[in-house]
Amino acid sequence: MYEQQSHSLLNSILNQLRPEIQARDLRHFYTRLGANFYAIHSLFHRLYGQREDFAQRALDLVNVLATQYIARTDELKQIDIQREQDHNWFLSQEWVGMALYTEGFAGDLKGLRGRLRYLQELGVNMIHIMPLLECPEGASDGGYAVKNFRNVDPRAGTLEDLEALAADLRQRNILLTLDVVLNHTSEEHEWAKRARSGEQRYRDFYYIFDDRTVPDVFEETMPEVFPETAPGNFTFDTTMGKWVMTVFNQYQWDLNFSNPEVFIAMLDIILFWANKGADIM
Repeated sequence: MYEQQSHSLLNSILNQLRPEIQARDLRHFYTRLGANFYAIHSLFHRLYGQREDFAQRALDLVNVLATQYIARTDELKQIDIQREQDHNWFLSQEWVGMALYTEGFAGDLKGLRGRLRYLQELGVNMIHIMPLLECPEGASDGGYAVKNFRNVDPRAGTLEDLEALAADLRQRNILLTLDVVLNHTSEEHEWAKRARSGEQRYRDFYYIFDDRTVPDVFEETMPEVFPETAPGNFTFDTTMGKWVMTVFNQYQWDLNFSNPEVFIAMLDIILFWANKGADIM
């Protein structure tokens, strides 16, 4: 039944894709989408199949996939094809990884580019850069309170610096791993600001409650991550007059993945960084 449903939904989606997508020659993308859509549909349906807007959200999902595929460079698409032919490439015993903070290891991304030969001499061929997305100063949680998911923290460099590093790494057959924080945002993120301003769509991106009734039920069983510095899992926001789930710190608002818009938005961000040259996230 799922296969029949997924086939019917895929046909409907392909007829409703945005005009700028339908105008492109995307034969390889459609081949891959068709080959994998049963699995995509099954998993997406498990999460959101009970919703009345499931078909619309599935369309939104494919629009994001197609848009990011169009944005992908020919060089990266060729790497994709090579990896399809060796689909267990990431399980190879040849990869030797090293995790590092850019600032501590080399100052910034340009400095890191200057030390790639040294890393190769150590035998490292997979670099995991700890969080380097844009965060508020003084409330960053070590890079995990993201203010802007589509920009590098200015202290580390620029998007152009990251793309140049990724290009150098590809030339040296070194994998690039990036942290993309999925479970929360900074309270200074655009989504949180719009939630504060009263936009219900963005309030639905988070766990926001009118009073302590539901938070108190959660608190009965939820552990505290930082009980001494950030006790409790909910913070009262005076601007909204509501309680927000903030498991890690008061300035980190937890994302509500029961909302498919959050899932699709974060997938779009993941693919954005893949298109900037990240091999693993």
